[in-house]
Amino acid sequence: MNKWLNKLFQLTSNGTTVKKEVMAGFIGFFTIVYIIAVNSLILSEAGIPLEAAIMATIITSVVGCLIMGFWANVPILLVPGMGINALFSYTMVQSMGLSWQEALAVVFVSGLIFVVIAFSRFAATLSAAIPQSLKEAITVGLGLFLMLIGLEKGGIVVKGTNSLIALGHLGEPHVLATIITFLLALILFIRNVPGNFLVTVVAGTLIAWLFGTIQPQDSQNGHFAFNEYFQVFGSMSFDNVLSITFWIAVFSLTMVLVFENIGLVHGHVSFINRNDRFSRAFQANSVSALLSGVFGTSPTVSTVESAASMAAGGRTGLTTVTAGLLFLASAFFIPVIKLIPNSAIAPILIIIGGLMLQNIRNLDMKDMSESFPALFLIAMIPFTYSIADGIAIGFILYPILKIATGKAKEVSVPLYVIAALFLFNFVFHVIGS
Repeated sequence: MNKWLNKLFQLTSNGTTVKKEVMAGFIGFFTIVYIIAVNSLILSEAGIPLEAAIMATIITSVVGCLIMGFWANVPILLVPGMGINALFSYTMVQSMGLSWQEALAVVFVSGLIFVVIAFSRFAATLSAAIPQSLKEAITVGLGLFLMLIGLEKGGIVVKGTNSLIALGHLGEPHVLATIITFLLALILFIRNVPGNFLVTVVAGTLIAWLFGTIQPQDSQNGHFAFNEYFQVFGSMSFDNVLSITFWIAVFSLTMVLVFENIGLVHGHVSFINRNDRFSRAFQANSVSALLSGVFGTSPTVSTVESAASMAAGGRTGLTTVTAGLLFLASAFFIPVIKLIPNSAIAPILIIIGGLMLQNIRNLDMKDMSESFPALFLIAMIPFTYSIADGIAIGFILYPILKIATGKAKEVSVPLYVIAALFLFNFVFHVIGS
């Protein structure tokens, strides 16, 4: 079996082993498994039945990870994206007035456009059009965003208040559990202890139990109404396909899907020095996004939490396939998975975010027309709590500063078009609000 896996996923040539890849898959799964509950709740806000949303999230994550693992052979986890799911429920359905069935049709059409771009030369053109400074900035911005999510999950920072509460609330059990787990995780990571993140998850759960923040008896056996899910599967509605609203939704979603994932995929393959896999990873991403509409959920993205798998040693698609199979098994063990507290996951996100922040050293700080758009992009991703908005602002600012400094020729034509499209999208949302 090991020889077959080694040949299929090219483990030896990538300096890894079956054991290391499987363990990295476990880490990635436990880091991102929260998406099952969170994404389902957001989809239910659009009117999709909760249990059907849970099954849609699980099935989409399984298929997405398997496609990425076997086609691209990189450790990038594909699950429904945070931010895009909010765009689906709160903007497309609640604000724009589409039904959730019509919104799923929007996902399908956007995914189809994404596939055309990913499997054509246009993908390489778009990637080449993005300056290296902005690519580096996306990685750093994602790292900062990941740290923020970790701090919030651990109760150290309260979302919406920007207030540090750990020092003033050391008596809070969940904060104490997070701090102790973080110190343990940091020590294990710096000392390069094998399986350090997995040890962190297990130890962090035990610590949380000792502090009384989780109660095993609180976990209830769940069941899934498969009949309810079958009413959602393939239930896209194209009745409104000729309306302006439908195509505005398609445009907005496609912009976010394509450029957010260009940044995410580039950041991930760069993180493991496998830039040659960008094209296939981007293609896998597009196919998964297309299928999301069929399965009944908002689109998948190359999730930022994939960096946890990579930091744990994952280098090939075996990591992703492992995570995908765990998602499949999670349908039967959701009550157990729900026991893993935020205080056990938050330290891992903080550490991974810190690793990604190191890319800031690659920015040319002497040229403000290069560095300032990059720095602004980095800041705006966590400050707006939106990867897409942060990227858009950086892309708009870059050509403006180049023109202002007499360096307009340094900006490629595709980037001018991209910036104009992002600007149009912002103007549309301002007018629409």
